[in-house]
Amino acid sequence: MASLRRLLPLRSLLLGKNLSASGTCEGLGGGFRSYSASLSPEERILKLEEDDQLAEDDIAKIRAQFDAAKQSFFKIPEAVKEMPKMHPKGIRVYLLIHVNNCLGWIYVNKNLKLEDIQVYGFDYDYTLAHYSSNLQTLIYELAKEHLVNELRYPDSCLEFKYDPTFPIRGLNYDKLKGCLLKLDFFGSIEPDGCYFGHRKLTRKEIEQIYGTRHIGRDQARGLVSLMDFFCFSEACLLADIVQHFVDAKLEFDASHVYEDVNCAIQHVHRSGLAHNGILSDPQRYLVKNNQLLHFLRMLRQKGKKLFLLTNSPYHFVDGGMRFMLEDSLGHRDSWRELFDVVIAQANKPEFYTSEHLFRCYDIEKDTLAFSKVDTFLPNKVYYHGCLKSFLQITKWIGPEVIYFGDHLFSDLRGPSKAGWRTAAIIHELENEIHIQNEDSYRFEQAKFHIIQELLGKLHATVANSQRHEAFRSLLWDLNEERQKARCAMKNMFNRSFGATFLTDTGQESAFAYNIHRYADVYTSKPENFLFYPSEAWLHVPFDIKIMPHHVKMLRCIMILRSDDAMLSKEIVADVSTDVVRRILIQVGFAPIRLSPLLSILCSVKLVQD
Repeated sequence: MASLRRLLPLRSLLLGKNLSASGTCEGLGGGFRSYSASLSPEERILKLEEDDQLAEDDIAKIRAQFDAAKQSFFKIPEAVKEMPKMHPKGIRVYLLIHVNNCLGWIYVNKNLKLEDIQVYGFDYDYTLAHYSSNLQTLIYELAKEHLVNELRYPDSCLEFKYDPTFPIRGLNYDKLKGCLLKLDFFGSIEPDGCYFGHRKLTRKEIEQIYGTRHIGRDQARGLVSLMDFFCFSEACLLADIVQHFVDAKLEFDASHVYEDVNCAIQHVHRSGLAHNGILSDPQRYLVKNNQLLHFLRMLRQKGKKLFLLTNSPYHFVDGGMRFMLEDSLGHRDSWRELFDVVIAQANKPEFYTSEHLFRCYDIEKDTLAFSKVDTFLPNKVYYHGCLKSFLQITKWIGPEVIYFGDHLFSDLRGPSKAGWRTAAIIHELENEIHIQNEDSYRFEQAKFHIIQELLGKLHATVANSQRHEAFRSLLWDLNEERQKARCAMKNMFNRSFGATFLTDTGQESAFAYNIHRYADVYTSKPENFLFYPSEAWLHVPFDIKIMPHHVKMLRCIMILRSDDAMLSKEIVADVSTDVVRRILIQVGFAPIRLSPLLSILCSVKLVQD
């Protein structure tokens, strides 16, 4: 994670050493030692004994640093919170500080000029429509009943209960081996993210099953990605079925389990069972959203074109939209008037590659017309169709269109290949950022990287031939402390699989990789675009590793007042804390000391009090 690499000032402060360019600690003997071929046998023995003593001294120094670091861990929470509130010259400084501060931010993978976007397209489920957590339980229960009643699974399966604490989005199910896997950015299995049923596999078991943690191309063919927001109930049901067969000592084929569970999940959607359940009790499943209407109307006022492209049937979309907007939409107004084109049952992702024809849908008779569709009429609804016909009818050019969706494959992969700009809606983003902002998480984060640096020093300092008992003892203690920090960070997100975007070591996950690949921008909900001017240029942060929201941002809104003069300067920039100090000096203030942990990007605004 990009932000974690910026803890160097804190680590160096606590460890009392500076790192050389090679990454080894200066004063600890550098890297591995070499021996001159010109030395005599006696001199070589003396040299070896001398180096052994030096290695023991180096290990002792690192042990002392480790002990000092453990004591300093108690000070990290104060360092996290420490920020000056009073200028020494009597100037009052109020700091409103948020790390990754704005949960409504739009995060950028590819530069995007909003003034170039003339057409906004939207998916419906989990994009325009916000659902409560009760929906996953509904889908799980309906799919479970289908397995028992239609596919003749054991009646005991009806006792299963959906566990919202078990799955996360972005997992992979291995149809050949029956495991649920969390993969990292490079396609390797997370050591603590591989489950067979509800049993977590050990590293040794993972190696026995897969040979290595890295998933090769042949093995990847047996993996199924669980990417959309409906995957929670599917992942939980897969694990429950596998665990049930294991406990009952029944033989089973993991691929058959997936096919049956996936068939049940698809039946719940296509049969209308889930749709009817939601519309029968919308207060239980749908979340009202007045900001959505403001966003859509703002786009219309700016002269933008809007279209809705969803796989859901029209009656379901209509019922949901009317419920969500009923408090802010006039009685005589129709939500359809907000859109230039409404397309239902589009059958994505096939929509992007097929040549299916559009059919006009009669909302009163619930029938499809037989006439050819060669233009999209206002306030009409269309079914099926394909991207090729859509572009021929609308004449909308690819780069001027942006499409919002929650499913990285079904919603966004096709548009990105067709030249549209893409926006991923990731609802769990807000919660994950909130957790990363917590002092408790940042504390464990700092601990982990301090220990990681000490481990690097230990391995770089001591040659293989000199790794005796003192080395093994210190190595054990460091690894144990690092594992504690890893577990603590993981459990703050999800006890089974940890964070959606991150691995336990702070690296990006495979889910993050797919967002980076298919989404130009991503955010938690479409209406976050309300916070940005319609002509804004959304650009990639200059200092990131992979995921923009992992760049720790520090917003300091400083309101400065002096008895001698009032400030009227206003400075708005994304700068380092070094630049913050220079700015303060330039406007006549002594430099202030910022916590080393917060030596990260800053957005600073000086305003008149």
